[in-house]
Amino acid sequence: MVAPAQATGVLHGAPIIKAVKEAGVSHVLSVPDIHTAGGLLTPIRSDPDFQLIRTCKEDEAFGIAAGLTYGNKRALILIQYTGFLYSMNAIRAIACEHKQPMCMMIGLLSKEVGVAPQDSKKFGLRIIEPILDVMGVERHYIDADEDVAVIAPAIMRAYENSHPVAMLIGRKPV
Repeated sequence: MVAPAQATGVLHGAPIIKAVKEAGVSHVLSVPDIHTAGGLLTPIRSDPDFQLIRTCKEDEAFGIAAGLTYGNKRALILIQYTGFLYSMNAIRAIACEHKQPMCMMIGLLSKEVGVAPQDSKKFGLRIIEPILDVMGVERHYIDADEDVAVIAPAIMRAYENSHPVAMLIGRKPV
């Protein structure tokens, strides 16, 4: 895992989108996410290289992503950390027990700048990484442009080895 970037770092959405494309992702599943909306969700919505699938609930995205995988399509699930917590049973069953390559990009809404998730004052943010660790889900902390280089290889590994991966988006992409 990459250590948190300094508070002066910046995270741009364009390099993240480029990395997701490099990994061969064709479908993005999302419940509207205010943390990543401006820098990721809005540009993805108008990008002809992606099929954006909006779901009513976060856990629905996992079943759809599994179906896409069986159709030889690569999917990215774009959700907030609260949606991750809500989807725990779907993640357990589909991603972990059935060993599906669920690629999650989890927005850490309201995370304090320059503070690692495990040191956040928000309980929900502090427990994300320990939960991923207990579940055996590979995770990467993306907080600045320098961190983006791990995204494409992580997604490709998830599909090559049929295992889940989570990219924790620490600050709002611009």
